[in-house]
Amino acid sequence: MKLYPRILSLSLTVLLLLSLAACGRKPDIPDTASTAPESDAQGLVPSDPPAELPPEAVQTRFAALKGPTAMGLVHLMSMPGIGEHWTFTLAGSADEVTPALIKGDLDVACVPANLASVLYNKTEGGVVCLAVNTLGVLYIVENGDEIQSVADLAGKTIVSAGKGSTPEYGLRYLLSENGIDPDRDVTIDWKSEHSECVAALASGAATVAMLPQPFVTAAQNKLEHLRVALDLTAEWDALDNGSAMITGVAVARRAFVEEHPETVKCFLQYYAQSVDWVNANPAEAAELIAAYGIIESAAIAEQALPHCNIVCLTGQEMYEKLSGYLQVLSAAAPEAVGGELPRDDFFYGA
Repeated sequence: MKLYPRILSLSLTVLLLLSLAACGRKPDIPDTASTAPESDAQGLVPSDPPAELPPEAVQTRFAALKGPTAMGLVHLMSMPGIGEHWTFTLAGSADEVTPALIKGDLDVACVPANLASVLYNKTEGGVVCLAVNTLGVLYIVENGDEIQSVADLAGKTIVSAGKGSTPEYGLRYLLSENGIDPDRDVTIDWKSEHSECVAALASGAATVAMLPQPFVTAAQNKLEHLRVALDLTAEWDALDNGSAMITGVAVARRAFVEEHPETVKCFLQYYAQSVDWVNANPAEAAELIAAYGIIESAAIAEQALPHCNIVCLTGQEMYEKLSGYLQVLSAAAPEAVGGELPRDDFFYGA
C-alpha cells in the first residue's frame, strides 16, 4: 500500500514555510528522507507533545468526527513534527466531543453546523465558529426502486445517525417543506453512528437510510443493489430558500481564540492548505484517510472524496453561507440552533 509520500512537493513546502513565517515562528524543516513510522501509519496517533513548549508554539487540542469533517485535516495531521505542538482526536459522534469542548479539555473541534450554534447559546457566547468545512453531503439511499421524490418517503422507515444535529434537522425541514409530517408520516430509526446504518442495510433490517458521504460509497461497495435515491443538497437547493445546506464547521473556545490569536490564524492557514491538498490529491489523501481509520479503505475514500464537498470557508464567505442556513433551521425549529440565532460575534473574522 502506498503511504504518504516521503518527500513533500516543493509547492507544499513553500506554502508551509510561508505560513509559518506569517505566524511569527521559525519553521521546523523536516528531514526529507523520513516519514511517519509504519507502525504509526496504521493508526497514525500523533506523538505526545513535550512537557514544555516554546512560547511561539502553543499546545492546541483538536477533535473531529470520523467522516468528511475529519477528511480535510489529514494532510495537516500528518505533517512531520506536528504532534509536538498540536494533538488530534477522532471521534465517532458529536456526543464524544462537545462535553470536552465545553469543559475546556479541547480547544478546537469540527462539529455539525447547527450544533455550533447550540454550543454558542449553551456557553453564552463561549464558542466561536472559525470555518465552514463541509457543505451538503447527505443522501437518501434505498435497497429498491420506490423512492423517486421526497414525497415517496411517506410511510417509510428511515435509518439514520445524527439525532439532534444537522442530519435530523435538515431531514425534518425537507420533509415538512414537501408536505410530510416528520413525526407522523415517517418513522426515523436513529442510530448512534453511520456505520450502524450501513450494517442495518446489509443485514436487511432496513431498506432506506439517510447517509452522508463517504458512508454512501462504503455502503454501495458492500451492497450491489443499493442506489442513491435522493441528493438532499439538490432537494434543499430546489426549495430556493436563499440558503445552502451545510454539514460541518470548525469551532473553538472563545477564551482560546482571544488568548492565542496567532495560533488560530496559523491553524486556518494550515487547514486551508490541507483541504486544498486533499481535494487535489485524492489517491494520496485516501491512503491517509484509511490509515487514520476515518474510512475503512483507501479505495472507498478515493471514490467518495469528489462527493464529500470538503471546503475551508472563512470570514465573510463563511458568514453568508452559515448565517443563511441557520436562519432557515431556526425558522423551522428554534431548538435546532439552541433557541435563538447566534450574534455576529459568533462568526470569527467576518
